[in-house]
Amino acid sequence: MAFVLFGCSSCSLSSFPDPRRLHHSPFPPTLFHHPNPISISHFPSQSLTKTMALNISSSDSQTTRKEEINLSSSDLLPDLIYEALVWSSLHGLVVGDKSIQRSGTVPGVGLVHAPFALLPMSFPKDLWRQACELAPIFNELVDRVSLDGEFLQESLSRTKMVDAFTARLLDIHSKMLEMNKTEDIRLGLHRSDYMLDSETGLLYQIELNTISSSFPGLSCLVGDLHRNLLNHHGKHLGLDSRGVPGNTAVSRFAEALAKAWKEYNNPSAVVLVVVQPEERNMYDQHWLCAVLREMHDVATIRKTLSEIDAEGQVLPNGSLVIGGQTVAVVYFRAGYSPNDYPSESEWRARLMMEQSVAIKCPSISYHLVGTKKIQQELAKPNVLERFLENKDDIAKLRKSFAGLWSLDNADIIESAMERPELYVLKPQREGGGNNIYGDDVRETLIKLKNEGGDDLAAYILMQRIFPKASLAYLVRDGICHQDNAISELGVYGAYLRNKDNVIMNDQCGYLMRTKVSSSNEGGVAAGFAVLDSIYLT
Repeated sequence: MAFVLFGCSSCSLSSFPDPRRLHHSPFPPTLFHHPNPISISHFPSQSLTKTMALNISSSDSQTTRKEEINLSSSDLLPDLIYEALVWSSLHGLVVGDKSIQRSGTVPGVGLVHAPFALLPMSFPKDLWRQACELAPIFNELVDRVSLDGEFLQESLSRTKMVDAFTARLLDIHSKMLEMNKTEDIRLGLHRSDYMLDSETGLLYQIELNTISSSFPGLSCLVGDLHRNLLNHHGKHLGLDSRGVPGNTAVSRFAEALAKAWKEYNNPSAVVLVVVQPEERNMYDQHWLCAVLREMHDVATIRKTLSEIDAEGQVLPNGSLVIGGQTVAVVYFRAGYSPNDYPSESEWRARLMMEQSVAIKCPSISYHLVGTKKIQQELAKPNVLERFLENKDDIAKLRKSFAGLWSLDNADIIESAMERPELYVLKPQREGGGNNIYGDDVRETLIKLKNEGGDDLAAYILMQRIFPKASLAYLVRDGICHQDNAISELGVYGAYLRNKDNVIMNDQCGYLMRTKVSSSNEGGVAAGFAVLDSIYLT
């Protein structure tokens, strides 16, 4: 059942609001109360609710109870929807409207609110702390693994034979090794994604993103939206806005980029943001650039890979110059998918940037560490010990690992064909919409086995996680859908070092994504999920 809003869907945003003032809106509260009732399709006979799991602790026991929060009483539900849509439009929680042709290329054209959950999703405090504590450990692990070129090349050698995209990335990496190219200043802006398994109560890592970790800007706004709604309606809902933790992702990512820019030590240099030719999630990127400019006085330029190839050059001293401007930091928000390299022009641009002395976020080595195959290799016995010394840190990482297997294991292939619902088949791809589930796992494995060769090396198998579904209200294109939903928590991390000096290694906020429980994939930009925040219980 959907609740449809009728009214004006356009909004003119003259500028991004200062992120330091988001909690002190310049608009009077009356602006958020609509003068006329919203037309909404009929409610189902049963009352509409959102289930929040609350942990009640005492000195000798801990119990969990559920409260049903009635959203169908009086006009609360339409009020919440209307206020959330207005708030999103006024505060830049927006994306490009795919139905508008120029919305992915011209800022301010064809804006629509980003898809969001109407209320935050409950999440246990102890598992929240666990995920936050893991961020700096994973940051350090990425850096250590990136320095072991032999490990990366060897681990991905079979994948390279059957996956052309991974092969091209490895070729660039090989060229850097042959040049003895070192990255003295290394910057990583990562996001580690987790799901809470309902059967075990454990938090399992889904993947570690080392390139184009999206939504540091919009994820902060969703938390602000939920706190705003709870400040006005929390008493009726039985929720306290203080239960939604603050999110520092955009300011901390901007801080990391600014610190890297400072380490480059050229005040006239810029940060290059590598973007796709059409980018309807540009406002998430613009938020980060706006904070970087307003709070750190660092300028950015946006270029596609083909533009970089046409306008860029590496000077004899190694400097990367794009259109006459020296680049201090290359920040990739593209380049993670084969679709980003439709011709040799894009590959030339990637190689040129790697050959320069500009700081890459990520470098080709960091990029490769984030592949599914490396994630699976790191989960093998005794592999973490190759890179980390602290036994407590190793134990914390291992606790978060789900089952991961390569497809050179005949027993695990047989098990996956017998019980495909217990596994996810993953190719070496980023961006959502690539994983294989259910009966398709069996069919794909049979097909690959019958074809023979090394095609199985292009995939890994992962234990499927089964989070508990909760009733939620998901708002997309001005329409609110009631459905059972599951969530995925992403925790951002920033890592910056200059040779032996670790300048920054921190957890930097979070991203919560919620999707209907019947959906396998979870990408917001890919259209599978909505942005959410967490309510600590």
